[in-house]
Amino acid sequence: MLDTVAWIVLVILSVAILLCFIRMIKGPTMFDRIVALDLLGITMIGFVGMLMIIQDTLVYTEILLVLGILSFFGTVALSKYMEGGVIIDRDSD
Repeated sequence: MLDTVAWIVLVILSVAILLCFIRMIKGPTMFDRIVALDLLGITMIGFVGMLMIIQDTLVYTEILLVLGILSFFGTVALSKYMEGGVIIDRDSD
C-alpha cells in the first residue's frame, strides 16, 4: 500500500516539476521566473526524497543537501540582483 502511494506521489511531483519548468520558461515577469525556480528546487528535493523512500536507501542524502543549498543561494542571488543589480557588495575602504 505504501509503495503504491509513493508511486502516486512521485507522479504528482513529476507533473509539478513540469508545470514549474513551464512557468519558469513562460513567466510574464522575472519575479515569476525566480519563484518558479525556487519552487522547482523544492519540488526536486521532494522528488529525490520520494525516490529514497521507494528504493529504501540513504544514498541520495548528499544530493538533497546540495539541491537545497543551490536552490536557496540561487533564489537569494537572483532576488538581490533584481532588487539592485549588485549581488556581492565589496566595500573598498
